[in-house]
Amino acid sequence: MNYGIQLYSLRDISEKNFEETFKVSAELGFEFAETAGFFGHSAEQVKEWLDKYNLRISGTHTSLDELDNDFEGVVKYHKIIGNKKIIVPWAPMSNNEALEQTAKRINKYQPMLSEHGIEMGYHNHFKEFVLNDDAVCPIAYLSEKTNIKFEIDTYWAFVANHDPIAVMEEYRERLIGCIHLKDGRRYPHFKGCSLGEGSAPVRDVIAKAKDMKLEMIVESEDLDPTGKDEVARCADFLKVNG
Repeated sequence: MNYGIQLYSLRDISEKNFEETFKVSAELGFEFAETAGFFGHSAEQVKEWLDKYNLRISGTHTSLDELDNDFEGVVKYHKIIGNKKIIVPWAPMSNNEALEQTAKRINKYQPMLSEHGIEMGYHNHFKEFVLNDDAVCPIAYLSEKTNIKFEIDTYWAFVANHDPIAVMEEYRERLIGCIHLKDGRRYPHFKGCSLGEGSAPVRDVIAKAKDMKLEMIVESEDLDPTGKDEVARCADFLKVNG
């Protein structure tokens, strides 16, 4: 089973030297990458770096605003880099009006992207699993009102007091083919950690993902003391537990 890396984990490098992000990811043993922005670099340059470091693009975190602003440009960029999964990392859902508008935008763009051979997904944080200001559960609403697929972030499901393994099973038919493998603490406050250093059930998540034949994308958020250091500890964990 191979693993990918969400490049947000290395954002302290990406902001200064985006190419170095790909180099570090490959050196640490990751086989594919999920991006969270391109830092002004052309699609041709990003594709060159992917090829240079023998990485494939597994997906991108791309906002609905980006699709609103330049749909054709986004599609062209993603085709050049070889990406077939656009995953919305966050969208307004704090009340029913916001949630309804988010669903409308998803329902607009999902078939448009499909025409270009690109799947559309949604990445959760913890608030998607708890009632919003109008007492509606956002992920349940999206499940009913859209055909969006989900990239379950297993740590944030854990933070929302859900069993990540149960969530993966519940949304089995709606998954986009990958999950975020992440660790962290829930109490006394949210804090991301390298794999194996928090209290999330990461070993059980790995076993479930293998059983479901899902790709696992590692995300580590706290830059402790740097992104590379934190991700390196994740890679070490996977050598033993993956």
